[in-house]
Amino acid sequence: MTEIFKIFRITAAESKQIMQTLNEPHAHDFEELIIGGEGQLEHFIDFKSRLIDAPFISFVSRGKIHRAQPLIKEGQSDMWVLRFKSEFIAETIFSLYASFHEKANINMQSNACFERLDVMCKLIYEEYNQEASDLAVIRQLLSALFTIIESERRKLNLNNDESKKIQGTTFKNFLRLLEEHYKESKDVNFYADKLFMTARNLNLICQNVLQQSVSEIIETRKLTEAKNLLMTTDKNIAEIGYELGFNEKTYFTHAFKRKAGLTPTEFRDEMQKLLS
Repeated sequence: MTEIFKIFRITAAESKQIMQTLNEPHAHDFEELIIGGEGQLEHFIDFKSRLIDAPFISFVSRGKIHRAQPLIKEGQSDMWVLRFKSEFIAETIFSLYASFHEKANINMQSNACFERLDVMCKLIYEEYNQEASDLAVIRQLLSALFTIIESERRKLNLNNDESKKIQGTTFKNFLRLLEEHYKESKDVNFYADKLFMTARNLNLICQNVLQQSVSEIIETRKLTEAKNLLMTTDKNIAEIGYELGFNEKTYFTHAFKRKAGLTPTEFRDEMQKLLS
């Protein structure tokens, strides 16, 4: 995507057209927020396929492999799709990542509060389609949209004390470092030193945000990339393990199975069956 922001609407007519096109699992270089008011979404993400009834909210972070298929239910399909670069509204992206970690799709309630999301999307859409649209206005409206989403999530008790969990700057900087170094054999002390803090304090922050230790988050990032490579390349198991900092194939296989419940070979076979 060359634009820094884009919004469009998927109706029943567009859903029919999308259903007739080839839609393979893919990764974006942008963030994607889908707000569904009518219909269903068949969503392959986090290496599982799910069918979500509207109303729902789905957030797909940059680089995550997924496949979204809007479907018609009872003759209806109505979804807003908002795509934007991370830098467009960076602070909020971190909040969304923490809130939607490992649960990309959230079923909502059809009520007046959810209807406000539709109103906000309409306002954003109208500004976006102005002859000389103002990105500053869109950014403010988008920020308000995210605030409403968080309010709805709190009402559903999907993330208790979410505001207490988001310890912004340090955790965000850790994630940035992780993206640069996760393929290397770096331990907790490496990241703590880079952040000018003790390993204990970094672990406490990670436990507060994601209920995982630093080592668990590093391993999860490595194995997520391993799944991506198993799905999208023909590299053998040893090559993938070595690329991700595992010097021994047996250790990589053991770590993968402990996290995913399948060996790398079994996972690759399962994904091929699921997506065929």
